[in-house]
Amino acid sequence: MTDKENGWPDNPGWSELKLPDLLLVDSVREIHARIEAEWDYLQRSACQMAAGRALWKHVIHDPLAELLAGEACLRNLHEKIKKDRSNNAREISGVILAVRTLWFDSKIEGALTSINGRDSQVVLLGAGMDTRAYRLSCLKESDVFEVDFSELLQAKATLLNAAIEPPNGHHHQQKAKSLNRVAADIRSNDWLEKLKTAGFASEKNTVWVLEGLLYYLTHSQALQVLETIADQCTITHTVLLADFMNKPSTTLSNSVFHFYCDWPDHLLPSLGFSTTTLSQIGDMDAHFGLMHDPLNLFNKIRSLPRSLQTHPDDGKPCCRLYLVQASGSPQLQPSHKDNPQVRKSLSE
Repeated sequence: MTDKENGWPDNPGWSELKLPDLLLVDSVREIHARIEAEWDYLQRSACQMAAGRALWKHVIHDPLAELLAGEACLRNLHEKIKKDRSNNAREISGVILAVRTLWFDSKIEGALTSINGRDSQVVLLGAGMDTRAYRLSCLKESDVFEVDFSELLQAKATLLNAAIEPPNGHHHQQKAKSLNRVAADIRSNDWLEKLKTAGFASEKNTVWVLEGLLYYLTHSQALQVLETIADQCTITHTVLLADFMNKPSTTLSNSVFHFYCDWPDHLLPSLGFSTTTLSQIGDMDAHFGLMHDPLNLFNKIRSLPRSLQTHPDDGKPCCRLYLVQASGSPQLQPSHKDNPQVRKSLSE
C-alpha cells in the first residue's frame, strides 16, 4: 500500500534519507558527536524534535531542522518511519510531533493577531532547537526570548552560524523583531529574573510557549512554572500555549515523564487564567489533515470520557495529549484562586 492509498501525504524524503551538505562539515559533525556523547535524554530530545520537523517537511517548512537534528536523530526517526510504512501503521512515527508543531504555530499567530502583535513578546521556555524566530513571519513585530540550558543554547548558536553565514545566510534570515537567548534552568527559581535581565519586560503583552516541556518536570517544578506565568496575568495581557500529558501517558514502561494533568482546563483557571480552551490530537483544530485513520490511537479515545484511564474495548491505557491555550489580563482577573491543595489535586 502506498502513502497516498493509506491516506498519508506523499513525501519522497521518506523513501531515501539524503543528508544536507552542512551536516557533513567537520565542525558540525564534532558538535553533534559531543551532543550524542555528553547530553542527557532531556537535552537530546531537542534534536529529536528537530528531526521530526525535518522529516515531516512536506507539512512543516523548517529549512534549519536537519542541521539542528543531526545525523543520528535523522537516521533513527527515518528508520522508524520506514518500519511504520512497511507495516501499514495507523500512526507514522513523528505525526504527533508534526501536529503539535503546527498547532503551536497556528496558535502563536492567532494570539499575536488578537493583541495586534505590536510591542509584544514571545517567550519559548525550554526552547531547545526551536527555529520559529527564523520561520514565522508573524513574529516580525515581536521580541522573542529562548530559554534553555546554557550548553544547549551555545551548541544551537554555533550550528546556526554555520547556516546563516555566507553563502547560506540569505536563505535563513531572522524573521522575529529581535531574538534573545537566555541561559537558565527552569527547574530552578531564578529563571524569571534571568529573563528580565535579558530584556524581558513584564508590562508588555506576552505569549508564553511551553511545547514538549511540562511533562519532563516534577509536579512541584511544573506548578512553579505555571504559577509564575499565571502571576503575569495581573500585570499585562498574557497568553499561555502548552501541551499536557494525562496520567496513563506518563506511566508507561520506560517513561521519562513525570508531570501529568488530566484536567488542565480546570487547573489553569485555579492559578489565575481567566479563559482556557483545550484540544486533543485529532480535534478540528489539531489534526491538519494528518490524523486520517479513525482507528488510530488518539482518534479511538477522543470520544471517551476523559476520566477513563483504560479503553473499555481492549483495556489499553488511554494516552492523551492535551493542547491548551489559556489567557488572562488585569481587567479579567478571576474572583478567586483555589488554595494550593486544590491545585495539587487538579494537577494529579
